[in-house]
Amino acid sequence: MPRIYIQPLTVTGDVIDVQRHVNNLAYLRWMQDVAIQHSSAQGWSMERYVSSGTGWVVRSHFIEYLRPAFLDEQLSLLTWVGDLRRQSSRRRYLFWRPADQQVLAKAETVWVFVDLKRGKPVPIPDELRTAFELVPEGEDVLQTAGLVSG
Repeated sequence: MPRIYIQPLTVTGDVIDVQRHVNNLAYLRWMQDVAIQHSSAQGWSMERYVSSGTGWVVRSHFIEYLRPAFLDEQLSLLTWVGDLRRQSSRRRYLFWRPADQQVLAKAETVWVFVDLKRGKPVPIPDELRTAFELVPEGEDVLQTAGLVSG
């Protein structure tokens, strides 16, 4: 079970904007996609959520753009769970360009766990909590993930 989930991606033409770099909306889509992939890797696929009648909705996103990404670049998108509260979770993301070992963006999403029928927050069950190992604030995720040496 990956504590820090890493998804390689290649920048394609459909995410390039008029400034010839990756559009900010692509980062949001990638964040959602990698969160789903990480959850599935931990045994919580979309199908499992739907069958349990529960799921996640976004309360907030924060993205800090540090450097642009360009067409055909190879990136690594890292994600991990920073905390699990009673009905919400903070998930963090790091966009990494291995070619020059640069962080392109840092991001986080606060997800709220909801009953899908009622659309209301519900407590995160223990079975879901134990599927994710938390990565504390300040931990060097690039080093932990083996992308840079200590």
